[in-house]
Amino acid sequence: MKANTISLVNSVIQEEMDAGLLAETYSVETKKGKSISLPPMFQSEIREDVVRAAVLASRANRRQPYGHREHDGKKSPQPGMKHSVEWWGKGRGVSRIMRKTGQRTGAQNPHTRGGRRAHGPKVDKDWSQKMNSKEKKLARNSAIAASCNSELVSSRGHRFSDDTQFPIIIDSYVESRDGSEEKYDLELIPSQYSTRKFVSIMEALGLGDDLKRSKKGRKIRAGKGTMRSRKYRIPKSILLVVEQKLGLNKAARNIPGVDVVSVKDLSAEDLAPGGDLGRLTVWTKAAVEALE
Repeated sequence: MKANTISLVNSVIQEEMDAGLLAETYSVETKKGKSISLPPMFQSEIREDVVRAAVLASRANRRQPYGHREHDGKKSPQPGMKHSVEWWGKGRGVSRIMRKTGQRTGAQNPHTRGGRRAHGPKVDKDWSQKMNSKEKKLARNSAIAASCNSELVSSRGHRFSDDTQFPIIIDSYVESRDGSEEKYDLELIPSQYSTRKFVSIMEALGLGDDLKRSKKGRKIRAGKGTMRSRKYRIPKSILLVVEQKLGLNKAARNIPGVDVVSVKDLSAEDLAPGGDLGRLTVWTKAAVEALE
């Protein structure tokens, strides 16, 4: 299977006024690049069941254990067991629960004020799930193939122009400034105003609407997550696959919904968040060659 790469030419315009130089404006033009042979995983069978199982296993393995420590008597009591208590014995016509020493107030039992929690979570519970390495590889390859299917990408909610062809592979990047052209490795894009340049590149590729969708779709999360450093829920947007996390990673990491991943760390969860196939994915030519 072969695919055409995309060459980018960024025309940088900066006007000068009496007060000084104005901000740079970018006009990115896309050109048809060289045709390259794609690795066989781009034609893999799409297995939604395997992808979903791999994503669930990945989430389970990241789950953090929580709960109280084991009770170790007076040396290290668990919460709710720190009172000095006594038992009154039988025959008093009252319930047989532990009471604070010298008082009638109940303690320690789950149904008493300040008592321990009944059947609470324990840190020794194991949430992890095992998955064969060949299954993980199959899930990743299946998710790669699904990302090349425009119908699956569209059904997942992503927005792109009608003339967008998948897979989207960027080959070269050239900046044209004052009549002179300078060629850069896209992954080593200059850091100055790199985020604005990245947004202009995505708009030239016909993916600007998806960036806007993710930015406008930010919602306040329901539940206690608002108190645990995850107040907002942001829809997933473009996944950028690179060979190495260099300048392009710094340019894209601050944009809502955009994720950057190196090809050696690429997994099914990156390509199918939540187990839903068809994430909008942009590749660099170096990343595709490293995938082989």
